[in-house]
Amino acid sequence: MADCEEQVYSNDYFDFIIPYGEVTQFPVGGACIQRIDEDYDTLYYPREGLPPLRLDDYTYQEIPKCYGLLDQTALEVSGILRMQNQPILDLKGRGVLVGFIDTGIDYTNPLFQNSDGTTRIVRIWDQTVREGEPPEGIFYGSEYRDKQINEALASENPYELVPSRDENGHGTFLAGVACGGEDIPNDFIGAAPQADIAVVKLKEAKPYLREFFFLKEDVPVYQENDIMMAVSYLNQLANIRNQPLVICLALGNNMGNHGRDGHLSAYLNDICTRRRRSIVTATGNEANTRHHFQGRIVGEMEHEDAEISVEDEMEGFFVELWADAPELYAVAIISPSGEQIPKIPVRTGTSGEYNFVFEGTTISVDYRLETLETASQLIYFRFIRPAKGLWTIRVFPQVTVTGNYHMWLPLEQVTLGRVLFLRSSPEVTLTNPGTSRQVITVGGYRVSDRSIYTDSGRGYTTSGEIKPDFVAPAVDIYGPGLRKNYLTFTGTSAAAAITAGACAQVMQWALVERNSPGLSNAGIKNMLIRGAQRPDSRAYPNREWGYGTLDVYQAFANIRM
Repeated sequence: MADCEEQVYSNDYFDFIIPYGEVTQFPVGGACIQRIDEDYDTLYYPREGLPPLRLDDYTYQEIPKCYGLLDQTALEVSGILRMQNQPILDLKGRGVLVGFIDTGIDYTNPLFQNSDGTTRIVRIWDQTVREGEPPEGIFYGSEYRDKQINEALASENPYELVPSRDENGHGTFLAGVACGGEDIPNDFIGAAPQADIAVVKLKEAKPYLREFFFLKEDVPVYQENDIMMAVSYLNQLANIRNQPLVICLALGNNMGNHGRDGHLSAYLNDICTRRRRSIVTATGNEANTRHHFQGRIVGEMEHEDAEISVEDEMEGFFVELWADAPELYAVAIISPSGEQIPKIPVRTGTSGEYNFVFEGTTISVDYRLETLETASQLIYFRFIRPAKGLWTIRVFPQVTVTGNYHMWLPLEQVTLGRVLFLRSSPEVTLTNPGTSRQVITVGGYRVSDRSIYTDSGRGYTTSGEIKPDFVAPAVDIYGPGLRKNYLTFTGTSAAAAITAGACAQVMQWALVERNSPGLSNAGIKNMLIRGAQRPDSRAYPNREWGYGTLDVYQAFANIRM
């Protein structure tokens, strides 16, 4: 176990996400295997003697993707306070477990305590602390139970007993907005102030993954396998406690085909279909970053150009081109000085590196049919030491029916420098895993003037799912900081937290109080969609607002009618 723990944290080991049963395809000598669930394992494999990380030696799916945080009067307008104060229903999340997978929590904040000073946090699994006991069946991190947290709160130096801290503040803020208790002097209350709380503090991604994906050093990013492990942990905890579970997952990335693909999305979909489970995600804040290109080649067009402006010197960046089967495309690349790599023929598994002499830039191009469900085409580009200027990816049709394809650059806040598409599209800018079919995906709007939050990621998915499902307040949201103070956040993470609290209210009424004991995640989603406010000034559903704005009170009023 000690050796396996070291492999989890060491940069000398690659992490691979492997569907259960396929791990035998790897020579596992010297490797550790962490079971995520019955469908997935993480394999930690020694890097020594292995090829460098690249797609011609490893598959796109087995390399863990990196996810970033989705942030940069809300409860009243969402109908949540009316349900808390309705004297018969009194819905405050009692009996429901709300789980947060994020940067941790300030467990010393009174907002997360009962009136007698004991904690409402039933578990903290801190993946970054190695000195304590890990959860059963998991060989890394430290788990702290409510008894230990209460002992810490009663001591003079709580962090000597429970050394789990939220250094970022993102997790504390979201937990407060969703589940914080009432603070009358500061005019604050969370959406589900009597819910039980469980927290997973994620460890940050290994350096080799940051290098491979060209991610900023000073921006927190988290590995896909650690997020999947966190989901599994919360699911098992809810099973042990026999409680309904809402998971708030306010993380995202721009990778994948933004449709029905990826290990994390598939796993979340699976959890959502299980009894008494609900998962809330955010659309992200990418609508105006100019990181999406929506292409279409029709008629007699011989090719289409996607121009990328590199405005800062940087180590590199990556671009993904996705096309749904049976579409098939080939590409060429033109540098700022006009040097051109001719059209690269399409052959499954083709990989190549191309050097641009005048720019001093190397670009790797990989052709893959890499997806779990749809056999979509992926063309993966890595720009290494890209020169400033205008780079052109020329796209040639090989097999077309619709002529549609998409390209995405990474999340803006994790990219090493400013890079954008000249002809960008704000549509299909919702981040993964908000594209997952079964999860409740929430965009953001501004309460003060009932306008859309302009950065809120937009739908729909490439597989035709209506996303976002609806929007919730996301601008200047009031919540707890790390100094027992209050501050305002803007971003769709806050909208996801508000919605997670709303789901806890619904679960209390339906599952804990057994008014609708068979209500599923799909039923909760549809109940909230039916209750959403839809002004007549626009058609629904649409790419910005989904089915409207969150209104829990109206969702219950519809049942009464």
